[in-house]
Amino acid sequence: MEQVSGFFDWLFGTRPGVLSLVVGGIVLFLLISLVLERRTRALYKNHERSDDDWDFFDQDDDDAEK
Repeated sequence: MEQVSGFFDWLFGTRPGVLSLVVGGIVLFLLISLVLERRTRALYKNHERSDDDWDFFDQDDDDAEK
């Protein structure tokens, strides 16, 4: 039990521990958002594009312009 207590003391009581919590949270939410964006693109693949549409993950438009 002392190891678990020591880990939580480090995690919440030191700057590197809190920094690892923040960075870990950012990475976790980034992965979740990427997975959900891919699923959404696969679900709505028949969406007709207009001039106002933009896509953060699509590199196909860049290749077509060259």
